[in-house]
Amino acid sequence: MPLSIPQSNPKAGYLAHKKAIDEAISRVLESGWYILGREVASFETEFAAYLGTSHALGVASGTDALQLSLRACGVGPGDFVITVSHTATATAAAIDLCGATPLFVDIDPDSFTMDPNALEDALRRSKRKKPKAVIPVHLFGHPADMSAILEIANRHNLRVVEDCAQSHGATFRRKKTGTWGHMGAFSFYPTKNLGALGDGGLVVTGDPELADKVRLLREYGWEERYVSKIPGVNSRLDEIQAAILRAKLTHLDQDNDSRRQIAGAYRSLLAASGLILPDVTPEATHVYHQYVIRTENRESLRTHLRGRGIGTLIHYPVPVHQQPAYANRSEGNTPLPRTEEAARQILSLPMYPELPADQIQTIVREIVTWCRT
Repeated sequence: MPLSIPQSNPKAGYLAHKKAIDEAISRVLESGWYILGREVASFETEFAAYLGTSHALGVASGTDALQLSLRACGVGPGDFVITVSHTATATAAAIDLCGATPLFVDIDPDSFTMDPNALEDALRRSKRKKPKAVIPVHLFGHPADMSAILEIANRHNLRVVEDCAQSHGATFRRKKTGTWGHMGAFSFYPTKNLGALGDGGLVVTGDPELADKVRLLREYGWEERYVSKIPGVNSRLDEIQAAILRAKLTHLDQDNDSRRQIAGAYRSLLAASGLILPDVTPEATHVYHQYVIRTENRESLRTHLRGRGIGTLIHYPVPVHQQPAYANRSEGNTPLPRTEEAARQILSLPMYPELPADQIQTIVREIVTWCRT
C-alpha cells in the first residue's frame, strides 16, 4: 500500500476521543435543545476557567469572533485596524466586515508574529489615519510579544483584540493567550488544537461591558427575544459543537504536550539538516498548531515529499496585502520584506497529536534524503 501521511488529521482527533464525543452528541440529541442551551453555557464557563478569564461567549466561527470583538470595541466604517499580513485571510476579512480598513505591519522572522517595533513605526506614520484597534495574531501556536504590544497600544489608546485561532493553550509569561488584550477570539475549525466537528468560535474578555455587547451582537441585538436593542447578527455556537468541545477540552493540554513532543523530535532529528527550524522565545509556551520550517528550495522539497506520500501545506503562500481582494484596498502600508520572505520559504510539516513515531521517522528520513541530494 502506498504511503499516505496527511499534513493534518482531524479524523484522528475524533477517533482518539470517540467515546466521549459520541456521548456528548447523544446527550444533546436527547435534550431537544440545539441552540444556545446548557452545553454552550457550560462550555463558555469551562473555557473561561481554563484560560483564567471571566467571560466567554460562543459564536459561529473564528472570523465572527474577531468581527464581533472589533464591533464591541467600537470599530466601524472608516476606522483603521493594525494587524499582520502573514496570517489567514480571516483576520483581514473580520476587519473588512466591520467596514474598517486594515493597516499591515511586518513580523518578527523567528516567531512569525507581529513585530512590536513595526507596530510602533506604523503608529508614527499614521497620524492622519489614527487606528482604533490592533490585532496581534498568535500564528502557528507561538504567542506574540503581548507585553510590548500592550505597552504600545496603551500609549496610543488602542483596543487590543488577540487572534487566538491557532493558539489554544499557549502562554506568554505564563499567562494564556486571549487574556492579555481587551478581547480574545478563538476558532474551533476541525483542524485547530481544540477543534469541533464543524465551524465554531468564541470570544473571551475580562470586561463585563464588552461581554454584554458581544452577547447582544451575536443574536440580532436582542436584549429580550425578538426585540433588537442594537443592530446585530446571527452568530451562535450550536449545542452539538459545544458538547463536542467540552469533551475535547479536558484533553487539550495533553494534546498540546503531544504536539510539543513531536516538535521536539523534529528539532532533534533535523538539527543537522540545514533547514531553518521553528524557534521559541524563552517567555513563550508554543502549542505547535503547525510545525513550520523554512528553506529557499521549498517547492523542490515539497515535490519530493509529495512523491513519497507525505502531505505538506503552505501557511500562507500569498500575504494578505498582496492578494487581489486587499492589494488596492488597504491604506498607508509600509513595505513588509520579512513577511514576503517568509511567504516564499515556509513549509508546514505533518503535525497533529496522534502522528505516529514511525511516521515521524519516515518524514525525517525523506527530508534528510532530499537535503543530501
